[in-house]
Amino acid sequence: MSETNEIDLNKLHHVVLRETESDSIQEINPDFYRNLSNFIGDLKKQEFDGIENKIKEVIIDTATELTSLLINIRLDKISKSDNMDFKNLLDEEKFILDAEEEQRERTEMILSATINGKSKFLESISKNHKTKTVVVRFLQEIDEIIGADLEKYGPFKTEDIATIPYENAQALIAKNVATKIRWED
Repeated sequence: MSETNEIDLNKLHHVVLRETESDSIQEINPDFYRNLSNFIGDLKKQEFDGIENKIKEVIIDTATELTSLLINIRLDKISKSDNMDFKNLLDEEKFILDAEEEQRERTEMILSATINGKSKFLESISKNHKTKTVVVRFLQEIDEIIGADLEKYGPFKTEDIATIPYENAQALIAKNVATKIRWED
């Protein structure tokens, strides 16, 4: 691990370059993404005029592109390997991979239930998914609605936050009436 906790564009470029030059996932500082987030966040907070502001925007855009490239390269290495050593993966990358593993498990579950004639199980999954709740923020006022779970929700004002059934949330999001938000504990 050669980089210090401080991140700048040159260090980010160096990390990406090292990653592209190797077939294995390179070891980087466990706080790398947080430090990078601080670097980009601090840049965005700075106010400049004229050419200095344009330079700042180019630096932010370059850092964003390099970050995206780095994440994609590292995750691509994992997806193409049968016996990749996970020790150099950062916690944020493991978080992404957990979701991919969950998707594979769900795919196998549906496939197995379908080919083994477990229609009641599939019906149960479908019903539970339709009525699972999602947190949304309303972008405009809306009258009371009847949820997929047959419960009443609303009425809602602009900027209200509510937990509603997935199926209803998807319909409202598609109409730009609401937007999904992540509600972290």
